[in-house]
Parts: sequence; C-alpha cells; structure tokens
Amino acid sequence: MQPEDSTAIRIFLVDDHEIVRRGLRELLESVPRFEVVGEAGTAAEALARIPATSPDIAIFDARLPDGSGIDVCREIRSRYPATKALILTSFDDERALSSAVLAGAAGYLLKDIKGNGLVDAILAVAAGKQLLTPADVERARRSWARESQVDPRLQSLSPQERRVLDHIARGMTNREIGLTLSLAEKTVKNYVTAVLGKLGMESRTQAAVFAATHPPSAGGAASP
Repeated sequence: MQPEDSTAIRIFLVDDHEIVRRGLRELLESVPRFEVVGEAGTAAEALARIPATSPDIAIFDARLPDGSGIDVCREIRSRYPATKALILTSFDDERALSSAVLAGAAGYLLKDIKGNGLVDAILAVAAGKQLLTPADVERARRSWARESQVDPRLQSLSPQERRVLDHIARGMTNREIGLTLSLAEKTVKNYVTAVLGKLGMESRTQAAVFAATHPPSAGGAASP
C-alpha cells in the first residue's frame, strides 16, 4: 500500500553506477514511508532533475563522472535548503568529509553501511537530525588545520574578492552575495570566476574549504 502523500519521504538518488541505484531503489521502496522520486548518474543530470522532483532528501555519491557529488550537494543545498542531503560513498576521505561539512550535508555515510542503517539515517535526517558526529567534525577540522598555512594566493585577492570568497564559504549563492554586497548578480559571477582563477581552483566547494582553512588572520590583508 502506498503511503499518504503527507507522510511520504521523497528521496532522490545520485550515483553513476546503475546497479547501485537499482539496489538502493529496491531497498528504499520496500519501506512504506519512502518514495524514490528520481535518480541521476551524473552531476549535470542531478542539477537538472532534483529541482523538478522536489525531494525531501537527496543521496549523493561523492564522485561522479562529470564532477563531484559534494559540489552538487552544495549547490542544491544553497538553492533549495528544504532538500536535505546525505553523502553515500565508498571513500573514507578526510578532505571529502570536510567538503561535505561545508556543503551542508546532514551525514557522510560509507557504502558498507547495512540496509537498516541507511533507512535509520534517512529517517533521522528527515526528522531534522544531523548525523555528522562530533568525531566527524573534529576529523574535518584536523584536515583544515593541516592545510592551514599562510598562502600567497590570498594576497593576490582584492578586498572585494576576499569578501566574495568569505561569502562563498558561508554557502551563499551569487544572488545572496549580490544582495549583501550591493552588487549585480552578474558582477558577483565575474568576481567568483576571478577568485577561482586566482586560487587555481575549479569549484566553489574547493574555494569554500580553502577559505575555511585560511581565516583573515592567517592570510593577512588582501592587497587592493
């Protein structure tokens, strides 16, 4: 029997392996309250399909053929904060964990988790709980601390570019940054492109982690 719409937990699956998605769908659809509303095998597909399906929870593989599931998680969480996120990956990687923390994921789970464990995790996140334990956050902080050094790339940023970088680290969209700094959204986009270029990075998540490990006191004042 299908659950009532008011009680159903709508789930979206993002994994590049079809067999993994099939297994997850079969497992989750055996739970009366769960409804799998869509799936994607690439970052591009996820960004296109998740907004159209309005899931309560999106489950992301950390690594996708055309990018990072964590980057997609960050973008979705930034644009659609009502959609909660779980990272489900084969890789127990501190850098990926720290990125997941900054991307707004509610949990970072390994694929060797038991079926009941995944079900419990989804129920907990749907109820508004965070699965990232203090130990997870401490691991992320250790990862940030190891990378935290004075970096000459910070000195290449203008004060406005540094402000934009700080807002990226807070998970703000270009529109939100524009409203905060009284800039046009297109202007913010240009700043973001410039910041990524100067830092030698490809994604907002990379820049956010960099900013978190390099507070203003570490990098000194940016040159005008």
